[in-house]
Amino acid sequence: MSLRSALTPVVTRWRTANPYALDTALAALVLFAVSLQWMFPDEGDDPLTWRGWLLGAGTALPLIWRRRAPCAAACAVSVATPAQALLHAPPPDVMYGGMVVLYTLATVGKPWQRRMMLVCWVIGVVATMQHQSNKEPFEYAFHLMGIICAYALGMLTRVQRAYTTELEDRARRLERERAADTARARAEERSRIARDMHDILAHAVSLMVVQAEAGPVVVRKDPERAEATFDTIAATGRDAMAQLRKILGVLKEEQERANGTAVLRLPQPSVTALPGLIRQVGESTGLRVELRTTGEPCPLSSDTEVAVYRVVQEALTNTVKHARASRAVVGLHWAEERLTLTVTDDGRGPSSSQGGHGLIGIRERAAACGGDAETGSGPDRGFRVLVRLPAATDRQEARG
Repeated sequence: MSLRSALTPVVTRWRTANPYALDTALAALVLFAVSLQWMFPDEGDDPLTWRGWLLGAGTALPLIWRRRAPCAAACAVSVATPAQALLHAPPPDVMYGGMVVLYTLATVGKPWQRRMMLVCWVIGVVATMQHQSNKEPFEYAFHLMGIICAYALGMLTRVQRAYTTELEDRARRLERERAADTARARAEERSRIARDMHDILAHAVSLMVVQAEAGPVVVRKDPERAEATFDTIAATGRDAMAQLRKILGVLKEEQERANGTAVLRLPQPSVTALPGLIRQVGESTGLRVELRTTGEPCPLSSDTEVAVYRVVQEALTNTVKHARASRAVVGLHWAEERLTLTVTDDGRGPSSSQGGHGLIGIRERAAACGGDAETGSGPDRGFRVLVRLPAATDRQEARG
């Protein structure tokens, strides 16, 4: 066991002990050290007197309150110490009390207090040394170095405590920021999953409702087409269930790895899946949907790819549910730094029923990708969704 590991518990208990008990023990130790020269006097020293012992106690007892009232304790010791020297009762060989209060004041005192006390002690030492008999030149340097070293040690302790406090504050701030980032990431992930579930369910249910409503008519007039209709309903339901299982499966894995650093993402559709989506809507509902592309395609981030697919999905779902349209056009206009997506239909135009969660989700998706969205009347009546999305800034972002 190293010396440091052995002393760590002792230092910990010392720091957590009662401050009054520690300071009382320190005052008793200083009083004992000051009394040594009287209990064991050298030849030629002044004899111990009651006045000298009381003045020695005056340099030690104020240390009990050195942390509660550092300036008052320093003033008391500053009066008692030179009084010993001037009254020859006898003068202290080492200014123990003075060094302790200078250290304390340098550690916890205000700037003007510690500077004033240091100057007073330097002047006081020089002045009191002039009244001592048989003084030697080295005694000046000894006493001056003692008080300066005590003051310097206090300043070092002050700086170290301030540095430690700053590190602790920074650690607490980082912990709060990390917790806030985690909560924000979870909220964004929940919002993203909620939008995905809404888009999946709304799209699938809308197609199934349209097919189911047409089912009784088709059964009577065209049994073969009725069978295909019910097959379409079943396929749409199975596709929706498969996508929901993916979402729920990833949620379960994310909960199991909640304490890890990896973030699992759902397998998401992209722009390349738009023809399949348009074909599915056309076959399921009879709505004639056309995909028009202009410009040279540019790379998009993974989130933007998903946003494009989901916006088209939600817009076509709204057309099927509310517009009573016979035709819709999906337009992709590619530019160097932007993709403009439009979905227009020839239906009855904007209505209050088209202002629900779907259009809110479209705006949220566009904003999350750094773009914007507009909804309203189309150029030839009907309804139009217009979304502007930025292209990826580099290849790494395009790969996601």
